[in-house]
Amino acid sequence: MPSRGNAFSHWLGRTYYALRGWHFVGAMPDLPKFVVIVAPHTSNWDFLVGVGALFALGLRISFLGKDSIFRGPTGRIVRWLGGIPVDRSVRRDRVAEMVETFREHDSLVIGLAPEGTRKRVTEWKTGFYQMALGAKVPIVPVAFDYARKAIIIGPPVYPTGDATREIANIRKFFSGVTAKRPENFEP
Repeated sequence: MPSRGNAFSHWLGRTYYALRGWHFVGAMPDLPKFVVIVAPHTSNWDFLVGVGALFALGLRISFLGKDSIFRGPTGRIVRWLGGIPVDRSVRRDRVAEMVETFREHDSLVIGLAPEGTRKRVTEWKTGFYQMALGAKVPIVPVAFDYARKAIIIGPPVYPTGDATREIANIRKFFSGVTAKRPENFEP
């Protein structure tokens, strides 16, 4: 698994979680490449919860984010954390780009929010699935449960090409999870 940080940054992440009352359920797989999908994504607070998790776990992860979060002084920090800016006004085959990126690296973890926004959606974007399928890597579901203050890490799902069935099964993993803004999440 791609790692980052040192003993101090891991301690800092774990301490942050302990002081905030958060805990982990499950563990990240010890695999060199996979796609992490994180849901529910209903608030900017999700980013801070996720960053704390990265440091606590010592996980090096890259993530796609709208280009506006990369502007100004925070842009450098977001890039350092692993952010890859996405200009949504330009149409490109980002799935193919990310599949190629997986092929170019010996170890890589990409994190995505399948909702694609903090607003309520009934359908998830399927790019995460197509990316994992094309790169021949598993999908690891991760839930942020604000009611239990738990980050729940699910088992890897290896896509076979039956996207409708497999995405429906992945969505079931998130049922019973409470979002920061519950009115914006439909598992």
